[in-house]
Amino acid sequence: MNAPIPQSLTASPAWRALNVHAAEMMPTRIMDLFERDAERHRRFVCEDVGFYLDYSKQRVNGQTMSLLQSLARQQGLDQWRNRLFSGEHVNNTENRAALHMALRAPRVADFRDDGRRVGDEIHQVRQRMRAFAERVREGDWRGATGKRITDVVNIGIGGSDLGPRLLCTALAPQIDGPRPHFVANVDGAELHAVLARLRPETTLFVVVSKTFATQETLANALHARAWLISSLDIDAVSKHFVAVSTNREAVEAFGIAADHMFGFWDWVGGRYSLWGAVGLIAMLALGPQRFDDLLRGAHALDTHFRRAPLEHNLPVLMGLLAIWNNNFMGCASHVLAPYAQRLSLFGGWAQQLEMESNGKGVTRDGFAVDYRTTPVLWGHVGTNAQHAYFQMLHQGPAVHSVDFILPVFADHPFRDMHRKLVANCLAQASALMRGKTADEVRAELQSKGMEGDALQAAIPHRVFPGDRPSNTLLLPRVDAFHLGALLALYEHRTFVESVLWGINAFDQWGVEFGKQLANRILDDQQAVALDPSTDELMRKVQFHAR
Repeated sequence: MNAPIPQSLTASPAWRALNVHAAEMMPTRIMDLFERDAERHRRFVCEDVGFYLDYSKQRVNGQTMSLLQSLARQQGLDQWRNRLFSGEHVNNTENRAALHMALRAPRVADFRDDGRRVGDEIHQVRQRMRAFAERVREGDWRGATGKRITDVVNIGIGGSDLGPRLLCTALAPQIDGPRPHFVANVDGAELHAVLARLRPETTLFVVVSKTFATQETLANALHARAWLISSLDIDAVSKHFVAVSTNREAVEAFGIAADHMFGFWDWVGGRYSLWGAVGLIAMLALGPQRFDDLLRGAHALDTHFRRAPLEHNLPVLMGLLAIWNNNFMGCASHVLAPYAQRLSLFGGWAQQLEMESNGKGVTRDGFAVDYRTTPVLWGHVGTNAQHAYFQMLHQGPAVHSVDFILPVFADHPFRDMHRKLVANCLAQASALMRGKTADEVRAELQSKGMEGDALQAAIPHRVFPGDRPSNTLLLPRVDAFHLGALLALYEHRTFVESVLWGINAFDQWGVEFGKQLANRILDDQQAVALDPSTDELMRKVQFHAR
C-alpha cells in the first residue's frame, strides 16, 4: 500500500494568496497605511477581558487580515478549537487530550476526558490544596519541632517551576503567607544558595514531579532531604515535605505520606500545569482567594477564545499576526517587552510555552514541514531592555516583531515614575514604526549648528529605518485576575499558531533525547562513547576533577 502524499501547506490556496499579498505589502511603509486610513488606529484594535490590543503598528491592511482569516479557516481553526475544548485527543502523538482549561473552569463546566467528566476530581484536588494551604497559613500545620512554617521551597523544573515562579514574582506585593523560594537547576549552587537563608524547622518543601523521577528534581529533593535530616531527624521528613506527583509508590518511598501528595493528570502538559496542583506554592504564598482570582481570569479568557469570532478574538489575532511576521514578513525573531518589573519572568515562561510547544519540524502526521515554525522568543522588561538590545531592534539590519505589554495603573505610590514608564513604552513602539529619515536627521543636526563634512559623516549613524512591527497590549494592572488572563491569552495564541502550521503543540519529544544521553554518561562515565568530541570533553572533565 502506497504511503499517503502529504498536502503541502505552502502550496495551499490560502498560503499562496498570502505570499502574493506579502510581496505587495513589503514595500509599503506602516506610516503610509495610517495616512491612507484615518481610522486605522481605531479599526486595528481588539478589546475584551480588560485587555486592549492595538495592532495598527503592524504592516497589515484589511486585505491582510481577511487573507489570514482565510488561512485560519482553511486550516480548520474553528474545528480544532472545538476539538480542544471538547476533550478530543489533540495531542495525537501521545493519544491524549489537552484539557488545561478544565483546571480553571467552574465545577459545573462540562469538560470530559474520554467521555468522563473531570470537574469533580479537579475540584477535589483543589479542595485538598485549599485545606492544606489554609492549615499552613493559619499555623495549624507545623514543622517537626512545633514551629510555624515561614518559608516554602518549590523543587521542580520546566513547567513545574517556571509557572509557579512567575506567579509568585508577579504577585509578590500580595504575598501574605510563607515566603516562596524556588529550586530548579541541577547545578547545586541554586539549592545551596536557597538553603543558606532558611531554617530547617520552619521550612516546607514542595517536590513537583509527575513521575517523581525527574533527574534534576529528584537530585535537589534528595539533597534538601539530607539537609533537613542532618538538623532534625528522619521522622521530620513527613512534616516538612509534600509532593505534587502521580507516583504514589515513589513518593512514599521518599518519606512523604500519600495524604500529602497532590495529583494531576496526563491530559495536562507541564507547561500548562500551573493552574492545578503545580500551583500549590502560589496558593500557600498568596492564599486560596487570590489563586481563585487567577483561575477566574484565565477562565474569562478561555470563554472569550471559545466564543469570539475570529476577527475579534484576541488569541486568534495575535496568532495570525505572529504567522504573518514569521512566515511572510521575514521577521528574524519575536520580542516580548513587558513594561512591568513584576513581569520580569514572563519571557522565560513564554519561551517554554511557545518554543517547547511549536518548536517542531514535522506536521501532526509526521511529514517534514517546508516552512518556518516557531521563531525564537526573547526579551526582558522595559525600560531595562531599552538600554540593552533595543539598539539592535532600531538599527540592526534584521527586523524583529515586538509585543509591548503595559499595565495602565501602577501598583506603587510613585506616579511620576509610572508616567515615565508609560511614556517610554509608547515612545519605543512609535519610534520602531516611524523611524527617522536622512532628511530628518540633517535638519535636526543643522538646528544644533552642525554642518559640512561633520554633518555628512554623522547622518548615516543616526538614521532609523523604521517599519519595525509591534503590538501594544494594555491591561488594567498586574493583579491575579489579569495575570491569569494574560497567561491564558498566550497559551491560546500558541495553540492558534500550531493549528495554522499543522503541528502538535502538546508533545515535547525534543526534550527527551538529551536526557537519554545524559543518563548514559551518568551510568558509566568511563566506558561511554557518544562521539569523539564529547568523549574527549568527558576525559578532560574527569582529569581536572581528580
